[in-house]
This record gives sequence, structure tokens and C-alpha cells, in this order.
Amino acid sequence: MDKIIGFIGCGNMAKAMIGGIIKSNLVIPKNIIASAKTKETLEEVSNKYGIRTSLDNKEVAKKSDYLIIAVKPYMYGEVLEEIKDIINEDQVIIGIGAGISIDYMKKILGTNVLVVKTMPNTPAMVGEGMTALIFDNNIDMVKREEVMSIFNSFGKCEIIDDSLMDGFTALCGSSPAYVYMMIEAMADAGVLEGIPRKQAYKMAAQAVLGAAKMVLETGIHPGELKDNVCSPKGTTIEAVAKLEEKGFRTAIIEAMRACAEKSRELSK
Repeated sequence: MDKIIGFIGCGNMAKAMIGGIIKSNLVIPKNIIASAKTKETLEEVSNKYGIRTSLDNKEVAKKSDYLIIAVKPYMYGEVLEEIKDIINEDQVIIGIGAGISIDYMKKILGTNVLVVKTMPNTPAMVGEGMTALIFDNNIDMVKREEVMSIFNSFGKCEIIDDSLMDGFTALCGSSPAYVYMMIEAMADAGVLEGIPRKQAYKMAAQAVLGAAKMVLETGIHPGELKDNVCSPKGTTIEAVAKLEEKGFRTAIIEAMRACAEKSRELSK
């Protein structure tokens, strides 16, 4: 892709995205420009990724074909106000902030500005992100495909309806935390059974990774995959019965409902 990708903000998510874009050879490093508040941060990303940097958000906005606003949600208003007079109608502005809607961004930037709302998740840092995309209706297919290529460079992405974003937040945006808790609990149980802590974490994480790949690569329903592991009167069905007794699935569903509700409360 022969375009300039800009980042306003260089936190962990921006770094994960930059790393994925470069690793996938989507664009050359010099076609990425980023801004941050401190010279130290810019020196870090410049040395690590070989990209262009600036302390001036307006410079990044002016030079970018695709501009990713990678700041905390509470900073969006200030940043958008700062760059609104720099943006032209051929650029695409990509928001990754939780609770930041297309309408909110267009209210500040102008109704003719091309805007995309997205939500990547933290596994983008290891090239396994899952991102939801909501496109402004005015964005043509070429630009849509180029935006998707950016997010596919560090994982996978799906286009969804705006009404589904809160559900996506619960399902993918916040779910790594649930999985980390499960891995930690699995490792604790392994330690209880005598397995050394370091090995227990590695084994638990690999077991979860392998199970996830089985779902993605076989296309078999998760329930059928579960059934295939549960032999009659075996160890696995004993564990599954205990999980059901303790409300395992109900706890996950209720946690995700609470997460989605909180996301609705935060939406602008």
C-alpha cells in the first residue's frame, strides 16, 4: 500500500499496530509517522521501528492518508479540536478509543470528513488482535479495503454494525482479561497438584491457545469439540460437571453483559 499512515499517540496499542504493520510489509517504515508528548517516546519508536516522528500533532495530521487517533478516550475532544482545520476530505480518520462514536468525531471534525470507528484488542501486540470496524457510509470500497489491510496486518478484523460495538467490547475488547484470569486459575490448580509455577503458566497458556486454534481451524462447533474430549466416566466430564455446578458459563455470560452495559454508559 503506497499510503502514509499516521498515529497521534504512541502508547502500547499504537506500538503494537506499528509493529504489526511493519512486520507484514504493508508499508515501509518511512511511510509511517507518529506523534507523542515526549521526545523520549518518539526516540524509542523511531529507534525500534525506523518510522518518522514529530512532537506536532498537526504535522502528523497534515501528512497522513490514514490517521489513527491512538490517545486515551478523554483526550479525543482536545486532539480532534487541535487538528480539525488540518484535515481534508480525502483523508480517513480512524478512532480506536472506547466509547468514541463516529457521530462524536464528525461533530468536531465536520460532517464531510471520512471517519472509521474501530476497537482493536491487546493481542495485537503479538500479531493476534481481533478488531471490529464501523465505516462511515461515505467511505468507498478502495479505502475500506485499505483500512482493513491495516488491521489485518496484526490479526483479524470484522465489519460490524454500530449497534453491535458494545457487544464486541464484551466479547473481544475486554475478554483477554477473562482468559488471563482463567489461565492464572488453571496454573494455580497445576501448582496445587505439584507442577512448578513457571511450567504451569506455560502449559495452561498453550492449552488455551491450542483449544482456540481448534475452533478457528477446524470449523467444528465448540460444543462438539468439548464433547470429543469428554469420555464416559472420564476425568474431563468430571471437571465439566463441576464447572457447571459452580456456574462457569453463567459467570462468563453475566460478566460480559456487565461489560457491554458499562460500554453503553461510556459511549458518546
